[in-house]
Amino acid sequence: MQKLVIKGGAPLYGELVNQTAKNAALPIIAACMLTEDPIVIKDCPHLKDIDAMLNIMRHLGCSAYFDGDDLNVCCRDVTLNVINADLTGKLRSSIFILGSILSRCRSAYISHPGGCEIGLRPIDLHIFGLKALSVKIEDDGGVICCDGSKMKSAVVNLDFASVGATENLMMAGALLDGETVIVNAAREPEIVDLAQFINAMGGRVRGAGESIIRINGVKKLHGCTYRPIPDRISAGTYLAAVALCGGDALIKNVVPEHVFGITERLKKSGARLTVKNGAARIASDGRPRAVHKLETNVYPAFPTDMQPQFCALLSCAQGSSVIVENLFENRFGYTGELVKMGAKITVKDRIAVVTGVDGLHGATVKACDLRGGAALVIAGLKADGVTDVIDVEHIDRGYQNIEQAFRLLGGNVERVNR
Repeated sequence: MQKLVIKGGAPLYGELVNQTAKNAALPIIAACMLTEDPIVIKDCPHLKDIDAMLNIMRHLGCSAYFDGDDLNVCCRDVTLNVINADLTGKLRSSIFILGSILSRCRSAYISHPGGCEIGLRPIDLHIFGLKALSVKIEDDGGVICCDGSKMKSAVVNLDFASVGATENLMMAGALLDGETVIVNAAREPEIVDLAQFINAMGGRVRGAGESIIRINGVKKLHGCTYRPIPDRISAGTYLAAVALCGGDALIKNVVPEHVFGITERLKKSGARLTVKNGAARIASDGRPRAVHKLETNVYPAFPTDMQPQFCALLSCAQGSSVIVENLFENRFGYTGELVKMGAKITVKDRIAVVTGVDGLHGATVKACDLRGGAALVIAGLKADGVTDVIDVEHIDRGYQNIEQAFRLLGGNVERVNR
């Protein structure tokens, strides 16, 4: 077991290169099942969630290995279509491998997925969408049994613009005869990236990034080399840290339009930002302004994956802020740990009222989930004294060497064995 030891209270200066997007790389890895040819994913991040997905792929018979930062995947010798709970329990994103397995094998058996305990995150929309493609699905004691022997293209109208369900349907339709249409599709940048990856393999996906996506199935897909997009959430995390701690930093490998919902809120909090030429520069005096109301929603609105980091930011703001969480019912679980550090946060249902304090103090706190853990690291960098963040493996699911990243900005963060 490891922990992060943070000596806070200093501003952040310097520059770093942002990592490739975890939430783009995961569905792209799953989509490698759509071809028997080798795939090279450039600059794939080394993360626990990536490792969990690769273990699933290897279990199914694929080969997968890193050559430096490039991931090589080949699914020529797929031998299984069964994924048990030992594998799916470690990764929520395991559910969207269902579409690619069905495309490849026309049947699949997968245990219910796991992941962070931030809400119910039901898979109903995935099931609904696949059933619309004539997949017969039964739940047998927690195992989702899928018969896709009669799969066919169709129009699927999603009740909610679910990222995972959209990704599953894109992969499921890639090799079907005819045109599969997803209505009320998710519009996140990671959806566009998956579509571009499928098209790089010879697929025919149109409309990604809009509310209607059309997938014209092809007979066969081929291998390719592909570089996924930068991670907008990790970039936002580093920017929020500078806004809270003060300083001046340059975050490279950023797509400006992908982080617009984040940077506009940072500007409202008083930070000075310039985002251009694939980088974001931020300067801050270290005392944020309160944000009257911050609501999470699907892209292009403010992302739920940045809500905990902004709560840490606003905990030291001048005045009171209101945060409304519209996507996950249990996402405020981390706030009790911030309170241990001196934050004043009142939570009721999906609303948090954050009353800014003059400063935070070090404490021993527990990362209960990925983004909540990142919020505690940000708070530790601001706090006087020493902060120990335990259960750091949650943070490692989505941030590659977060301690090294913050050290590049002058942060005093060390990883030690507990």
